Amino acid sequence: MEMDNNLLTAMVERWRKETHTFYLLEGEMTITLKDVAMLTELPINGDAIIESSAKPLNGWGQFISERLGINIPEEAQEGRRVPPLHKSMLLIPWLVRTVGELPADATDAQIERYARIYLICLVGGFLFPNKSGGNMHCMWLRVLLEDWDEIVRKSWGSACLAMIYSELCKCTDPKTKQAGGPMFILQLWVWEHLPTFAPICPANSWGPDEPLRQWAYGARWIGAITSGTSLDGYRQHLDRIEFNEVTF
Repeated sequence: MEMDNNLLTAMVERWRKETHTFYLLEGEMTITLKDVAMLTELPINGDAIIESSAKPLNGWGQFISERLGINIPEEAQEGRRVPPLHKSMLLIPWLVRTVGELPADATDAQIERYARIYLICLVGGFLFPNKSGGNMHCMWLRVLLEDWDEIVRKSWGSACLAMIYSELCKCTDPKTKQAGGPMFILQLWVWEHLPTFAPICPANSWGPDEPLRQWAYGARWIGAITSGTSLDGYRQHLDRIEFNEVTF
């Protein structure tokens, strides 16, 4: 789905970091853990994701080499100013290009490696992206390269909500120009609870046997095209939005 930057900016302007709520004409509202669970089906029970950002004893390059079998070059690649691993930040697009396609006759070990790289792309590039253009902090590798059962036991939904709150609070600083984190979840939340801002939902045209119906509730917005409303248009509407325009 398209990201509606004007809508997200208008919502950020109404965020109050003191209460972690959006201030609207009729009162306050906020995205909750239940919202994240329903929209994404990410687990909200389990262990908190708390990892150290400190480098391993032998460095992140050795850590990646031992667990993924990939040697990180020390020089810059493809016209970039810095190497793929720089200041504890790993360049995800480089990692994807390096491993290439999964061979048709792949061994179990190769399949597991590709699965872990997929998780790295999902976490670093989609669920917890930063503003660095495809880089992921290597601290996530401590979670994603451990035992599979440990990964499943993590409360990923809670981590997403915490990062959304954190990024919204950072954006209250007028000097902040961009937001990281899973802002797509916030956009889905706005479309669900403030439907006057939502585009036409693609799910309205799904057939009864459409497989997407078995996915997370937020999947019904896959393929949605934003309305093209300007930032001022969203601001003016939020200034006069009424109680009956909010869906609970």
